[in-house]
Amino acid sequence: MPTFTVTGEIDPFLHVSLSKGERIFCESGAMVMMEEPLQVKGQMRGGLGRALLRRLANDESFFQQEIEAVGGDGDCLLAPTMPGAIELLDVTPGSSYTLSDSSFLAAEAGVHINPRLNTIGGGLFGGTGGFVIMEAVGQGKLAVSGFGSVFTLEVTRGRDVVIDNNHAVAWSSSLLYEVGMPRTGGGFFGSIVNSVTSGEGLVIRFRGEGKVVVCSRNKSIFRPQQGQ
Repeated sequence: MPTFTVTGEIDPFLHVSLSKGERIFCESGAMVMMEEPLQVKGQMRGGLGRALLRRLANDESFFQQEIEAVGGDGDCLLAPTMPGAIELLDVTPGSSYTLSDSSFLAAEAGVHINPRLNTIGGGLFGGTGGFVIMEAVGQGKLAVSGFGSVFTLEVTRGRDVVIDNNHAVAWSSSLLYEVGMPRTGGGFFGSIVNSVTSGEGLVIRFRGEGKVVVCSRNKSIFRPQQGQ
């Protein structure tokens, strides 16, 4: 199977080694370097419907890159669009992951990125993909990226975790989550006032058992303003 390795401390690469006949897929434009035995082509993976939903739901490209070791063994280097770290996750039939906007970087061919309905709160407030979000299912390695550094949290039963909406990268699909304002004990109006005065916007509350990958930077703050 392909070997995924994160290399470099600042803005790292994803280094993938493939044996002849093996293939991976990645976000369009992620390929930085590949050796001659490898070939890259654009794929509308999952058909027109899923490709269109990926584009509308998760701000991913309509086409994804497929890299295959056609002429023999070979290596390639991939990099995310936004500067930041890369986290490797194991997708299995019993362990799937939900992806936030633009977090997908690459995966083995046995992993499928499928659309599914978001929660009502997540659909209304955004930041997690709108009403349709993407889920990584199947079997194999999954590489996700976050703006800045990344850290993986373990959520356990009885210990809910609250994360700023703009810092969630990916999480176990087995987790229950709701999107809303930070709880302050002052009622709905008090929560709105506290959200404005504290600088904290929407948060995601996770409960259950599973993993949550978070990033250190809020990419929405760094987006250039119109006209600049």
